[in-house]
Amino acid sequence: MSAASADSLVLHATDNQVSWITLNRPESLNAITPDQRERLIQLFSDASADPAVRAVVLTGTGRGFCTGADLRGGQGQAVGERIAGDVARVIRLGAQRLISSILDCEKPVIAAVNGTAAGLGTHLALACDLVLASEQARFIEVFVRRGLVPDGGGAYLLPRLIGPQRAKELMFFGDALTAPDAERLGLVNRVVPAEDLHKTAREWAERLATGPTRALALTKQLVNASLDSDRATAFAAEAAAQEINMTTADAREGVASFVERRSPRYSGS
Repeated sequence: MSAASADSLVLHATDNQVSWITLNRPESLNAITPDQRERLIQLFSDASADPAVRAVVLTGTGRGFCTGADLRGGQGQAVGERIAGDVARVIRLGAQRLISSILDCEKPVIAAVNGTAAGLGTHLALACDLVLASEQARFIEVFVRRGLVPDGGGAYLLPRLIGPQRAKELMFFGDALTAPDAERLGLVNRVVPAEDLHKTAREWAERLATGPTRALALTKQLVNASLDSDRATAFAAEAAAQEINMTTADAREGVASFVERRSPRYSGS
């Protein structure tokens, strides 16, 4: 796939310090090809490094948010042709790298789930820091329907969000979860009418983009690591994050605005 066509299948624009990343294969419900995956990873890396970007929104076109990896492209080997280690390598360098690029992005990432999120597509949404869902959205742990083990960090993400029993229920049965049910379980922050999804995502993202960017990045890092840490490790990480953050211009502005009884004007630095 050429660079130009890869770009057309993952749209990107920066507006008001928000990086908008849009999956654009509506005819396949935004199933992800390897070229798209690599572009997504690069865009999240770019967002981390770009001081002009202070928040990210991930969404899709058409009826689907993302229905996982594109399994119809004929890119894998037949089962009999595989060599031991091939599958693990593909998963490690593919789906896991993609999910890690969102978890490790130094800017807050909002998923605006416009339609069906299935398999890896569900995990793309759950890896984001905040999840907005259209009333038309559905979340499906589809792997069991295909006789597969969940990939893309699903068995890591889901229990941390809803507990092991609920996670097993979703993964064992593979039933579609409506947006309101996903909100009730804690997988979704808010469900909105389809016509309000883009507007709400913009409002949330632009609010984040005016916030103390480095403090948000450090907060994200602390929260993401918290469930894997003992108390001593978590407290040490918190103290280190405080030390780093207090050197930023935004921390000084936040304290000054409090003392001066005015609204802060954060620069992202």
